[in-house]
Amino acid sequence: MGSPKHTEVSVARQSPQRSDADEPDLDGPAESGTATESAEAARALWEELRIDPVEIALPAGTGYTLRAYRPARELTPTDVEERDQDDPFLARRQVVTEEDEDDESVVILDEKVAQEFAESDEDEAREARRGGKGETEDEAEAEAEAAEEEAADEEVPVFLSHKGRLLLFKTPESLVSFVRSGAPNDLSQLDSWNELSERVEPADIAPLDEDIYELDLVVENLRGGHDAWDPTLLIEAGEIARDISYALRLPAVLDMLSAGSSLDDLDEALRASVNGGIGGFLGRRRLKKIGAQTASLGWRTIVGKISAVVDWRD
Repeated sequence: MGSPKHTEVSVARQSPQRSDADEPDLDGPAESGTATESAEAARALWEELRIDPVEIALPAGTGYTLRAYRPARELTPTDVEERDQDDPFLARRQVVTEEDEDDESVVILDEKVAQEFAESDEDEAREARRGGKGETEDEAEAEAEAAEEEAADEEVPVFLSHKGRLLLFKTPESLVSFVRSGAPNDLSQLDSWNELSERVEPADIAPLDEDIYELDLVVENLRGGHDAWDPTLLIEAGEIARDISYALRLPAVLDMLSAGSSLDDLDEALRASVNGGIGGFLGRRRLKKIGAQTASLGWRTIVGKISAVVDWRD
């Protein structure tokens, strides 16, 4: 009884040497070629329509969405009124702000205080004229208009979102189904949207490496201490967080990542650290001065605020 068992094992091991076993090797390159062609076709679609698939990992899960960049003048910002009404803390802050803006009355306590206000206003006016270096009002207005034009021409991010919420889909199939459904969303204002809805297939939802973001790993990575920090992970997290906070109108997150903030200092130091030479050395020295706990707490807040405006779709 031992002999047949040994024979079976021997045959099983020798079977790959049979001539017909070479057939899968012949099919392999063909399948690989087909996959490559499919990937190239998908890439051509996104480049033609100037929209990209994006994959974002959050503590609640990983999902797919779409992102595009267009001049600010071509976009209508997402409507956040309904979203903000659902946030009692934000709604309360807005009420206080509106009351402050509406209250333009000035209470004069006595003539002496009134005189001090008047003198202060005159001093500010003189300083403004002196600081303007002889600029006329027309020149100042022209500069302001030029700045507005430049800002309008700047390309800004827009996501597959609706009413201030980022739409994230668990599968490529569910994303494509939504795109084809004609449901309202902020990307539908793009001139290439209708063509995308007609052409996109689930196989096309294959984000490039630079469009895959792992926000779920950021806080834990920062907690690991300076030596464990992953510059690529953290730099890319900053990029997607800025894009989302701009497109979804999250001023609190924008402030936390704005120029001069501690998290912006972290971002600049990380970027410098990955460069060679003296710049990389100085960047690594700057990183040592940034508190790991402060950075992790800040990023935990950012990830939490982004997670709060995600609308998960299966």
